[in-house]
Amino acid sequence: MKYIVLVFIALLFGACSSSEVKVKENIKEKQTKKNIEISDLKFIPQDVDFFTKDLNLSVRIYKIQKKYEKYYFNVWNNSKPRESVEEVKWPFYSYKVGTSYGENFALLKQDFFDEMLENANFSDYATLNKKAITLREVNIRAFPTIKPLLKDPTIAGEGFPFDYLQNSTLHANKPLFVSHYSKDKEWVYVFSSFTSGWIKSSEMVFLSQKHVDAWQKAQQVFFIKENIPLYSKDGTFLFHSKIGMMLAIIFEDENKYEALAISSYKNTKAMFQRVEISKSIATKDVLSLNKKALTNIMSEMFKSNYGWGGIYGQRDCSSMLRDLYAPFGIWLPRNSSQQAKVGKIISLKHLNNEEKIKIIKEKAVPFETLLYKKGHIVLYVGIFNGEIIIFHNVWGIKTNKEGKEGRVVVGKAIFSTLKVGSNIDDFDKESEILKNLQSMNILTQ
Repeated sequence: MKYIVLVFIALLFGACSSSEVKVKENIKEKQTKKNIEISDLKFIPQDVDFFTKDLNLSVRIYKIQKKYEKYYFNVWNNSKPRESVEEVKWPFYSYKVGTSYGENFALLKQDFFDEMLENANFSDYATLNKKAITLREVNIRAFPTIKPLLKDPTIAGEGFPFDYLQNSTLHANKPLFVSHYSKDKEWVYVFSSFTSGWIKSSEMVFLSQKHVDAWQKAQQVFFIKENIPLYSKDGTFLFHSKIGMMLAIIFEDENKYEALAISSYKNTKAMFQRVEISKSIATKDVLSLNKKALTNIMSEMFKSNYGWGGIYGQRDCSSMLRDLYAPFGIWLPRNSSQQAKVGKIISLKHLNNEEKIKIIKEKAVPFETLLYKKGHIVLYVGIFNGEIIIFHNVWGIKTNKEGKEGRVVVGKAIFSTLKVGSNIDDFDKESEILKNLQSMNILTQ
């Protein structure tokens, strides 16, 4: 066993302008449609057990699983940032005056961008270069601010909840590499195993090299249940469990693990806590990709509402798949376009719908195959009533009425066909998932 015996010391209100009123009126007029029946959600069972009941999988994906912890801890084994300063400044090149809106649906002014760039303090980039860990689940931001940046909120599919500064979320006790502080020192620019951006300096703590080495050499525990409160030995709440989170095991008995957690700091030193974790919510073994395990993990994922960039503790399409496969030791990148490049890739470009359906039915492996279109990625789960069925977390269905775009909001994880929403009168046929599929990739091949 890789158990370690750890003895750590330290453990305006103001009147709206006429333009703002107009924007808000437009938003009200173009609100997303509600209470419109989507036939897929009525006639396709929204039940994980229904689609896993006939599975007969019992193999371990050894080649992929051996890489998982290497990827997870990779930032702790770097001595400098993996990207140049120009590469990490991409948000300042992407978001501009005239197309970016704030939380009041008013256009952001140049002053906002100037203040953000000055506070980002990129002249200090790669001068700190320290190993750290998150103290709780945190939002990782594209600018050093909690304020949102929206695209035109009068356009369907923009505005709430699409805050473009919400880069992603990081689970509690996630390894970090810290580049530098913001000018006001409220923020730090960090790298995780799959993304980079700004988190508040109060949301992480630095670790010594000996603690970094001990932590990643330890036997790890994988969580298989969501949102279970975790407590220190004295009963203090630490954080909630999340699938995709790992902690270092200190000890185990028949019913529970005792693991190490970090939830606070004192005098800039990490305070290490022992936390008891029931074996009903976690496992030290990477799960086999079989019926029982898939049913359990997917049932947890099925509870997730849609959360752009992980906002509000939810998940979007790619983060749901990323966390779904974590307990199986299958590492996926953060973004849908990157996830579509894992495993055996089969191009679906330049094919008509019938040709795509034929290839998917012939070659896709249920629960091991992803289907990708630009901006969205889904999991193939099999065939029902002759239709290809997918599992995905989706915000809404595009509509188009007389040239005006709209959305029928779904806002959660669902099982559907590749033509979900096609029964809606104003369904935008150009946005159909099947029509826009670019590739499929089998993760285990």
